[in-house]
Amino acid sequence: MERIQSAIAKARAAREGLPAAALRTPRPAARPDARPDARPDAPAPVARRPEGWAALPGFTPQPRLLERARIAAAGGGPGAAEIDQLRTRLLQQLRAHGWRRVAITSPGPGCGKSMVAANLGFSLARQPEQRALVVELDLRAPSLAGALGLRPAAGMAQVLDGGARIEDCARRVGDNLAIAAALPGCRNPAELLQSDGARAAVAAVEARLEPTVMLFDLPPMRAADDAMAFMSQVDCVLLVAAAERTTSAEIDACERELAAQTNMLGVVLNRCRYLSRDAG
Repeated sequence: MERIQSAIAKARAAREGLPAAALRTPRPAARPDARPDARPDAPAPVARRPEGWAALPGFTPQPRLLERARIAAAGGGPGAAEIDQLRTRLLQQLRAHGWRRVAITSPGPGCGKSMVAANLGFSLARQPEQRALVVELDLRAPSLAGALGLRPAAGMAQVLDGGARIEDCARRVGDNLAIAAALPGCRNPAELLQSDGARAAVAAVEARLEPTVMLFDLPPMRAADDAMAFMSQVDCVLLVAAAERTTSAEIDACERELAAQTNMLGVVLNRCRYLSRDAG
């Protein structure tokens, strides 16, 4: 095709008496951000995939389990709009401050913090430049494995105490999401969560998997001191409250406690049944 176009150009130039310079095929202008040695038609570079991330066993959750667990962000669409808005606000804060570790907790049980953590993970995973790792650290009442149909060889408690590798626990969903679930039967979870061994294990997991965002599903604040035991290891925290269940006094008390330990991102209101028409 290029030879045909060149021949046509030469013939036109010969007829019109154009100078020889007009016969040269113009080169496309270089982009301002292009490397001097890059070919104009070279494909865009692909983000490097960490070896540890690629080594995680793959897992595909069943749609019926996602629906039952209210994981609306897995497929996107209108049902994921509110979670996607929360994801965007979260990413803005993380980028502005250089944060990566996000804790998610609630004043009491039944507020839906695990559901929010999982939804955020699936929402983040729909962005190709993100690698989201959801880490369940509600060691007294784990729920993610059962809700999503995960059957790991070990739970997060075993990873934290050095008895298992993260590959034994975490499962990769697609290319951009990994879920490390906890299993029942952990003894002394508060002591484990604030131990030096747990701190080293979390750092090792982060170094091996290189996630862009780590979401820690922590126990409820009023259940025990587990959440506060781990709070020094995160950059910021989201508090999930349940409409018609969580009181304003509980939210205020939790906010004061959390703000004294880490950066408070805000409160997510869940289980709200009464909304105006424009609330979504």
